[in-house]
Amino acid sequence: MTFRRGAQLDPSQVDDARGRSGGTAGGLGGRSIALGGGGLGTLLLLVVLYALGGNLGGSTGVGGLGGITVGDPSGTSDPALAQNCRTGADANAREDCRIVAYVNSVQAYWTSEIAASGGTYQPSKTTFFTGQINTACGPASTEVGPFYCPGDKRVWIDLGFFDALRTKLGATGGSLAQGYVIAHEYGHHVQDLLGTLDKGTSQQGAAGRSVRVELQADCYAGAWAANAVKTGYLEPITDVQIADALDAAAAVGDDRIQKEFQGRVTPETWTHGSSAQRQKWFTRGYRAGDPGTCDTFSGGI
Repeated sequence: MTFRRGAQLDPSQVDDARGRSGGTAGGLGGRSIALGGGGLGTLLLLVVLYALGGNLGGSTGVGGLGGITVGDPSGTSDPALAQNCRTGADANAREDCRIVAYVNSVQAYWTSEIAASGGTYQPSKTTFFTGQINTACGPASTEVGPFYCPGDKRVWIDLGFFDALRTKLGATGGSLAQGYVIAHEYGHHVQDLLGTLDKGTSQQGAAGRSVRVELQADCYAGAWAANAVKTGYLEPITDVQIADALDAAAAVGDDRIQKEFQGRVTPETWTHGSSAQRQKWFTRGYRAGDPGTCDTFSGGI
């Protein structure tokens, strides 16, 4: 993905807690993560939870991943994020600045989209972390990957997840794959604001409410992609870049992960949707460019 070199970034939308392993960001509390608050990285966690028959919630917070690590706990903090990430040129040169730019673009899109409907978008911060950190949804570690926490209304991400997306899950990668991940997590924030995030998301199964929540977030990500250039941060999106986003969506499908890591597909335990479903709903949002087409709660999916 190429960002407009002169685009002005707003790094204040991102908190950098890298290197503060075990700390608490923003003085947040210690409630456990609920399944509906999970993100793409939750799928990695469920590789183990499927086998154990467990669930994501619980008083102990986020469980371990059994050896699949997505980040480097020895990473050091970058206290100069605000100085380093100022323009689109910086986003083209640095991964952390690229994620800042995606956060800016996604939030600019939703600010405009919700305002057009007569509402007011409430921004959500993204926090970069490594190692382990406490959130309002409980302790999060590098094994969890990116997720949205409704308790503190933040997106949490270890940037090492993007390497794991390629090396552990077989995605081709690419900048727009990263944009898809960020837009999906902010889709959960929008659901939270609209009151749809808590629509019975603990119900598993191929047509369960949890899957429907996740597929709507994929559709919202597609709607953002269709309008991303209008936000002023990105150059026109190419077909190759869209293919990268779709490949990432397929890589985190429940069926693909189950087949890879547990050797069988069990649709009754799905929480995020199949690879085909995730691609379908991202594509629907992208082709329509309208989140109003993203009703995954009615009819078949």
